[in-house]
Amino acid sequence: MSDSIEAYFTQLAHRAPDRLLRRTAGTIRIELEGPGEVDVWYVTIAGGRVEVSRERRDADTVIRTDRDFFARMARGEAKPLTGWLRNDLIAEGRFRFLMLLEQLFPAPPGARHPRALAGGRGEPR
Repeated sequence: MSDSIEAYFTQLAHRAPDRLLRRTAGTIRIELEGPGEVDVWYVTIAGGRVEVSRERRDADTVIRTDRDFFARMARGEAKPLTGWLRNDLIAEGRFRFLMLLEQLFPAPPGARHPRALAGGRGEPR
């Protein structure tokens, strides 16, 4: 298992409640394919909180990709929606959770908030 994948799921599990996720509830099963095996992670969102587990449960959406591509997403080098458009990942179930994943991955390395580029006026809270 890649260190960036483990670190991503650890960070996700310790994430503070997110006001943008308050009205979202559901579970995403993430299947990471590798040589000879598939690692399965479950990300459950409820009330703005995110829970990560490895125990089997029902899922609203299943995301399937290889470990290398997921590691790139975990480092902010790729995005889920772009990966889906390029067939780097497969999504089944409720598509809105694929869109939601965009918020749960880091920004690309070196990215800055647009307000910071505008001279720091109106910095995000």
